[in-house]
Amino acid sequence: MRSACLVFVMAIAATSASLIAGAEEPAYTIEQVTLFPGPAKYWFSQARGTMLADGKILITAQEIERAGSHGYHDVFQVTSDDAGMSWSKPKLIEPLRRGKISNDSPDERAIGDLCPRYHAKTGLVLGTGKTFTFRDGTKEDRGAEEVSYAVYDPKADAWSPMKIVELPKSDHEGKAVLQPNAGCNDRVDLPNGEVLLPIRYCKDPKKRCYTTIVARCRFDGTTLSYVEHGTELSRPLNRGLYEPSLILHQGKLFLTMRADDTAFVSTNADPQGNDYTPPTEWKYDDGSVLGSYNTQQHWATHGDKLYLIYTRRGANNDHIFRHRAPLFIAEVDTDRLCVLRKTEQVLMPHNNADIGNFDVIPAGPKETWVVAAEMPNNERVEDAHNNVIAARIRWK
Repeated sequence: MRSACLVFVMAIAATSASLIAGAEEPAYTIEQVTLFPGPAKYWFSQARGTMLADGKILITAQEIERAGSHGYHDVFQVTSDDAGMSWSKPKLIEPLRRGKISNDSPDERAIGDLCPRYHAKTGLVLGTGKTFTFRDGTKEDRGAEEVSYAVYDPKADAWSPMKIVELPKSDHEGKAVLQPNAGCNDRVDLPNGEVLLPIRYCKDPKKRCYTTIVARCRFDGTTLSYVEHGTELSRPLNRGLYEPSLILHQGKLFLTMRADDTAFVSTNADPQGNDYTPPTEWKYDDGSVLGSYNTQQHWATHGDKLYLIYTRRGANNDHIFRHRAPLFIAEVDTDRLCVLRKTEQVLMPHNNADIGNFDVIPAGPKETWVVAAEMPNNERVEDAHNNVIAARIRWK
């Protein structure tokens, strides 16, 4: 059974001109769409998706407890085979249910921060993420994080159970690879089927400071296998660099990374190589700091233009958790590695909710989707809402 979505259309130039003075006419319009509401007991979070070879859209969303930040439970999927005009009802993905690690253990584990992406070489969906481990079923153990994945067969409409990527015990410095995590990121699949998977990990068990790498992996349709990784990117301040997202644009790799106080970008001119440039702080082209912090960023591309999608300070959004709304989109100067201020537009306005955990779905040559699950600032307010929403970017 499929339900129609609620659609609200607006031209992005008209909605954002009053918010961003001097912004230039964009090369797109945007349609704001409410896809489906959250569940009754929990909130839906971490809504992400992909387009399949036949044009069907698959979105996954994970249940999270209404109080706290990491009370993750089961993963659900919805699909649309009519370009988003209607959607299936959320369906529990049974093999990915949160459950006990073993029959004789009170500890529970769940896949989390899942990023489903269509893998063209195999015709399957490879979803990568991390593990959440809860001691005695309640207390999160970050030290037990691992890089997790699951495989979806569109023909059978079936998911595999959660699997774990086996990584080396030590990195290039001989330091331990601890708490590896591939959640909330964008990977790149090469024409030969190899997967470039951004991963963050810790080197020191006493300090939660992350290093970002891009791991070259092989995927045979069943197993995702680590092959090698290149430059190890970090900074000694706060939690280092983490939640990386990668894109291949005009033959060059671009990697954006979250930090507690700001955000960074690195590049690799050889997609077959492993060398990434030292991290550059995200700034506008006038030299001022972008203002995106403690939140992920993602990429979109159209023709010869590369776009960054992000949240930031300074948008009448001090009441939003970590300024995680609204979402902005702006063109990137790929030579200077900065954001062109005059191209910045509001992509998805805030509705007094955190939409910082979002995803970008390329949907053909003329359209790109950005999806997010609204996370209320306060679960006790009367107008708290938890819809999975989308901004459909239609390229001119």
